Amino acid sequence: MRLSRFFVDTPLSLGSHQLPEAQAHYLGRVLRMAVGEQIQLFDGSGREFMATLTEISKKMVVVEITNEDAGQPDSPLHIHLGQGLSRGERMDWAIQKATELGVNEITPLFTERCEVRLNDERAEKRLAHWQQVAISACEQCGRSSIPKIHPPQLLNDWLQQTQADLKLILHPVAEPLTSHNKPQRLAFVIGPEGGLTDNEIAQAQVNQFQSARLGPRVLRTETAPVVAITVAQQLWGDF
Repeated sequence: MRLSRFFVDTPLSLGSHQLPEAQAHYLGRVLRMAVGEQIQLFDGSGREFMATLTEISKKMVVVEITNEDAGQPDSPLHIHLGQGLSRGERMDWAIQKATELGVNEITPLFTERCEVRLNDERAEKRLAHWQQVAISACEQCGRSSIPKIHPPQLLNDWLQQTQADLKLILHPVAEPLTSHNKPQRLAFVIGPEGGLTDNEIAQAQVNQFQSARLGPRVLRTETAPVVAITVAQQLWGDF
């Protein structure tokens, strides 16, 4: 039987550890786990930890970590996804699936046709929410590292700052993704629901982004990163 798996935002090691209150509630009240049962923990360091529940109360769970192993290795292809901001569940979906597919960094992007407006307070809350979406995806898919979710950024700023061996902008009129040579670090920029403007595409090209297409059909903003990352991992990564 597969063990329940949880991320702990603190360095772990062999021995006794008290888990955060939120996890105590979930383990004790939702999963109704008992003393003596085992769970799997990871702290984002790339290591995995086997733990036994030794104490459970309403607000506290104590575990004894009895074993430490190397976790799931990251893909040899480092991927930074620049994702045009979209509304609600579409952005969550893109982040969740990109995490499951092995992306290393995600930057939400403000673009000319972006329909999402965030003030500083709301942006901070959304950033925390997106990071939790990524953490939950890692818990589910077995990843031992957590992708970095960067604060939302203007597209042009991101285009100028992003470093990669191969930088791609998805465009329906371009050479296929398979025509590019194998990189070690890859950056994708994907537009919002209304797509990127001609001016934004030109800005990307000025910053050494090359156009690439995935096929004859126009993909939705939340579908495009899933397909692009899958193809890239198949060509150059660990699929």
